[in-house]
Amino acid sequence: MHEHTIHAVDTALAYHPRMQALNISLFQWLAAGNTPHPQLLWLATVIAEGASWTCVAIMGWVAWRLPPQRAYAAGTLVAAGVAALTAHALADAINLSRPFALGLSPAHIVHGARGSLPSAHASVMFTVALIFCMRPALRIAALAMFAIAMVTGWARVYVGVHFPFDIVAGLLLAAAITAVFWVLVRWSQRFLPRLVRDSAETAAARPTDPAKPGAAPLEARAAVSHA
Repeated sequence: MHEHTIHAVDTALAYHPRMQALNISLFQWLAAGNTPHPQLLWLATVIAEGASWTCVAIMGWVAWRLPPQRAYAAGTLVAAGVAALTAHALADAINLSRPFALGLSPAHIVHGARGSLPSAHASVMFTVALIFCMRPALRIAALAMFAIAMVTGWARVYVGVHFPFDIVAGLLLAAAITAVFWVLVRWSQRFLPRLVRDSAETAAARPTDPAKPGAAPLEARAAVSHA
């Protein structure tokens, strides 16, 4: 590696020097670089650009084939949206250059040069996988999502648009969002039934509206009570 490239990486990456060196070493080991294997590059390109649609298909299958899980899947979709927005906001704030922007590898797919850490793809996919894991009925789908997220992480490193630590950061962000989701689910399971019960009791305690069909006038009920 040329000295000016090393200096550029040192300037761009905000890690401890040893972590920085590990990140670069892992990237050079995993990435296609300047001499990619043609078949492997084709496979990585297909995965890097199209795997997100596979995840959408899995979530659609869950909503279609598992009606009792539709509300949970909808909540997972909201969490995935939060993961995407958070990942993009963090990437813009950290502004870590991508490997192809530093001359470490060509970009083998068309991609912008915005900040790379954390990976938005990894953040969203791991969020869905981890949240699905909390639901026994969705664990097979969760395993599929997790496998797709791992392979997609490798593919996006291979084509030169992410460092390995970008994928790890996406997993960590997904874990944090999943933890918040779990707390909200537990809170709803604990307090919402109580709120519903209290609302029902309050409604039952209200006097019947005389205008409604079948309701006895208030005066008549008062007379009966004093009889």
